Amino acid sequence: MKRPTIYIYAILVMIWAVPALASHSLVMEAQQTQTPVDSTPAVLFCQFIPSTAEQFIGMPFIFGGRPKQTGSTDNSWLFYSIYTGAASRAGLIYKAFMPMDLLLGNTHGIEADDVQNGDLIVLDNDLAAMVYQVDPSGRMYFIYASEKRGEVTVFNSDNIVYHAYWLEHFSGFFRINDDMLMPALPR
Repeated sequence: MKRPTIYIYAILVMIWAVPALASHSLVMEAQQTQTPVDSTPAVLFCQFIPSTAEQFIGMPFIFGGRPKQTGSTDNSWLFYSIYTGAASRAGLIYKAFMPMDLLLGNTHGIEADDVQNGDLIVLDNDLAAMVYQVDPSGRMYFIYASEKRGEVTVFNSDNIVYHAYWLEHFSGFFRINDDMLMPALPR
């Protein structure tokens, strides 16, 4: 190869490599200056709710259906399965299966601006949906086992059904009590 060709290749490599290395350096610097992620079991539990909940979308509704045994669910078993799965992934144990009335008896009311993953929206007839994700804009995503639709369905707080039905019959937002989650025993 002639020298001018080598110089051209060297210049091209530098044109490509220098910006790439500079951006890599900025990424490394940003990673070092970020505050540590809070990874308490309670925070992890909330973080695992969305991915745990999403696996049930579209599952058939059957009253008394148990997802692992029957591949179907009702609202009580849906919430139990989501809470149990997220708790397990976070190193916690969810207390126990409870029919909806007992589950609601083990919650406490919260303000709308305090809603987080895993909280429940409850209607005046005790129908409930789980808030499975709250995005940074404040939009909430809900999941519940709909007897009318015959499956586990989702909607968000921008949906007309949320405004026309859920807010029309709104009783409140609720969070499970702290004693519903316990540390898992070490193995």
